[in-house]
Amino acid sequence: MNRRHLLALGSASVFSVLRPALAVPPAPPTHRIALYNAHTGESFDGPYRDDKGPLAGAMDELSHFLRDHHSGARIPYDVAVLDFLAATMDAVGATRATILSAYRTPETNAMLARTTFGVADNSQHMYGRALDVRLDGRLEEAMQAARAMHRGGVGWYPTSHFMHIDSGPVRNWNLDGGGFDSLLFRLRMLIARSSGGTLPAGHTGGPLNVRQRLALHRMIAKAEFVARRH
Repeated sequence: MNRRHLLALGSASVFSVLRPALAVPPAPPTHRIALYNAHTGESFDGPYRDDKGPLAGAMDELSHFLRDHHSGARIPYDVAVLDFLAATMDAVGATRATILSAYRTPETNAMLARTTFGVADNSQHMYGRALDVRLDGRLEEAMQAARAMHRGGVGWYPTSHFMHIDSGPVRNWNLDGGGFDSLLFRLRMLIARSSGGTLPAGHTGGPLNVRQRLALHRMIAKAEFVARRH
């Protein structure tokens, strides 16, 4: 090996030592969420998105985790409702949320509408945009924090100890089963002023069952509509 070749090798070695290492761009920060499914006993705890958008593998896992537990059917879930829930949890320092209801097929939603008071016919659950959740403590504070964000729908179910959030239009509602029983007096007043209808069949003054509450809800809506016309 000649002198010129040796000098070239030496220069290259010195340059490689002195040259700063190429900077590796940092990975974008990830957003994590910890969830427990009350119906299946399954858990999800990990990142689901970064600043560039949802993580495909995590969203596929969440699609399965948030499936309709009645039928096993699943659809891609809207990352916006997960962001909404994560922000709500952060606002009150909650480390995990319990999922009570996520995706529902139209058939499951129709079945629940027949048997459970307050289930909407065109629920956001059918489009993978809604979650019914329970947090470990500070649930009412979480509901108030979620409403203050104006990011979607927030339903409050104090008697059943859960809240509904969705990534649909901004709106708020409360649904307390006992509250509908207390509306009987108002219902009588409205009916007296409007159509002269009768109370739900079988009502004796005690707590209403699901069917009676559904009938009462429809009658209140109809009576209020008629009363507003007078």
